[in-house]
Amino acid sequence: MQLDIQSQGFDLTAGIRAHTRRRLAFALGRSALHVKRVAVQLIDINGPRGGVDKRCRIRVLLRPSQEVVVEDTELDLYTAIDRAAERVGRAVVRQVRRLRQTALARARTDAGVTPEPQG
Repeated sequence: MQLDIQSQGFDLTAGIRAHTRRRLAFALGRSALHVKRVAVQLIDINGPRGGVDKRCRIRVLLRPSQEVVVEDTELDLYTAIDRAAERVGRAVVRQVRRLRQTALARARTDAGVTPEPQG
């Protein structure tokens, strides 16, 4: 899994980078084989004015070519990272599940098996 972390409006410290890596490793651990690339943007929207302005945007590129994007804005950057990582982990699991179901349905159709009615 390739991970790219960028910051806008503040310096990216080793502590923030390590925290982001750790949270994403935990959130995406179950789906790591399906993850091709992760891009994280950490943004201070208002700069020194303060307020609820720390944004974490996570973009996950899955194999073969699906994309999941999650964004969270909080007062505290670490909270924004935690929440966005948790949400992107759940979204990736859902997307991987959909991809598997689609592949299974396609394989059944190719093998001549009639899909069971759902109800």
